Amino acid sequence: MTCQRTLFALLDVLCPMHVVLNTSGHVSHAGPTAVKIAGDRPLVGERFLELFELLRPRAVTSMAQLLQVAGVKLHLRTREPTQSGIKGVLVPLPDGGGAVVNLSFGISILDAVRDYALTSADFAATDLTIEMLYLVEAKSAAMAASRKLNQRLQGAMIAAEEQAFTDTLTGLKNRRALDHILPRLVQERRAFGLMHLDLDFFKAVNDTMGHPAGDHVLQRVARVLVESSRDDDCVARVGGDEFVLVFRGITDDETLGRIAQRIISEVEKPIAFQEQTCKVSASVGIAVFPGDVEATVDQLMADADRALYASKHKGRATYTIFAPCPRQKDSPDVL
Repeated sequence: MTCQRTLFALLDVLCPMHVVLNTSGHVSHAGPTAVKIAGDRPLVGERFLELFELLRPRAVTSMAQLLQVAGVKLHLRTREPTQSGIKGVLVPLPDGGGAVVNLSFGISILDAVRDYALTSADFAATDLTIEMLYLVEAKSAAMAASRKLNQRLQGAMIAAEEQAFTDTLTGLKNRRALDHILPRLVQERRAFGLMHLDLDFFKAVNDTMGHPAGDHVLQRVARVLVESSRDDDCVARVGGDEFVLVFRGITDDETLGRIAQRIISEVEKPIAFQEQTCKVSASVGIAVFPGDVEATVDQLMADADRALYASKHKGRATYTIFAPCPRQKDSPDVL
């Protein structure tokens, strides 16, 4: 009996996921890991072939037949409810005293660790499974760190890209963004209205009240332009007090004129700054790209610029729509 206890103690350390079978094929002892995966189901006293379904070799139904496949790799499956795949090898005990079956999860070890909450303490210290678990854990940690790093890098790239296309003072798009948007619209033949806006008397605000007041005016004008446009439109600050608006799909003079007049009216409202009042107005030039004609971005910008200076010439605080062929119409909004 003492020798048997010593043997069981050795097996528990060297191969903790094992069962010892008596001559009738019933479990007389089970290693701690085998007991753990059995859960509430008792192992000792149970018939081995009723605890595990032997998939290969087939047609093994007795202890005598088990002994005949000693040393052969056994493919087993636990009975309900888990039905985990298990590998095993049977070694007979001396003097016909039964057998030891050492068990392993094989390549299913990762599933087993999850399903049975196994830890390194459930395996022999020299078991290569421990090394594999450490490698898997290290790989998982490295992949998680890599994903976080990639997310941070992607976020940084997006932030840098947004910053590169954004005017820091007003939060509007800048000239670089406009140079990216306009060529694509022209190339794709997408119709749009192009509005070039310049502030009147802005230099006087800067000269008499200082640059902080000028910055405040620019930010106020930026809000007016955003509120006068749609989410799909482009509003850009392209110079000190110059702005460009791109209205996608809007090409009729009446609508563009109505938008321009609303902007002019809002910009003309006095702007309070530190107990003082800033007064500016806006001159606007408009060009139209109908989408079905040949045109270049430079040409469209030049057309809007010509219309803008026509508005300046007419006395400021007005808008002009560029027309390639001047129409016979006495209208202040047609160049």
